[in-house]
Amino acid sequence: MGARKTDGVGRIDATWNPITGCTKVSPGCKHCYAETLALRLQGIGAPKYKNGFALTLQSEHLDLPRTWKRPRFVFVNSMSDVFHEGVPEEYVHAIFRVMRETPRHLYMMLTKRSERLLELAPRLDWAENVWMGVTVENADYTFRIDHLREVPARLRFLSLEPLLGPLPGLNLSGIEWVLVGGESGRGARPLRAEWVTLARDQCAAAGVPFTFHHWGGENSRLTGRTLEGRIYDEVPARYHRTAQLSLF
Repeated sequence: MGARKTDGVGRIDATWNPITGCTKVSPGCKHCYAETLALRLQGIGAPKYKNGFALTLQSEHLDLPRTWKRPRFVFVNSMSDVFHEGVPEEYVHAIFRVMRETPRHLYMMLTKRSERLLELAPRLDWAENVWMGVTVENADYTFRIDHLREVPARLRFLSLEPLLGPLPGLNLSGIEWVLVGGESGRGARPLRAEWVTLARDQCAAAGVPFTFHHWGGENSRLTGRTLEGRIYDEVPARYHRTAQLSLF
């Protein structure tokens, strides 16, 4: 988990959750929006969340993208992590099979479990319509970028969200998109402007598109997403070259 989805830039138009529930692995998980939402849905009796935020394979939703006729830009598992250690490898293969067999859609996947991503990557079927990213919330987790570089995804991206500290010396080799944002919700930790501008400037120097989601805080609608007087909505060149999709 990390970037919830790119609502701010209006790119993602569907989410697909063949898995729900997760466990915390690093500081970025502390105020997980997905956990809060899952427990709320459990509280109102939503059948899909009868287990709350316990890891649950939602096999009845596995084929959902096949039912979408119009091409969509899909965020995969906004309510979990495909590479969670509790997800059987066979089920990960099943998710990748659906993505391979629905080339009209473009899929965006995100994980904090880069070790398992690296382990499984050589055995997975990486279709052209699958983009892979890792969350990096502070300098202690930049090793995830090294793992991501070894993954044969069509496009690799970083979610620096929630950004909890400065990231000097970012190695952006092999990375084609960086998204940055603050933490939202009750008890949200602050996002400092110098951390955001440092990331932006390193992206500019490396020629990597930069998107800034929002400043976060307990009410992110009030804090907005303007950085030094402008909105950053840069997207990868590959996005514009995806001819099957008419999302813009």
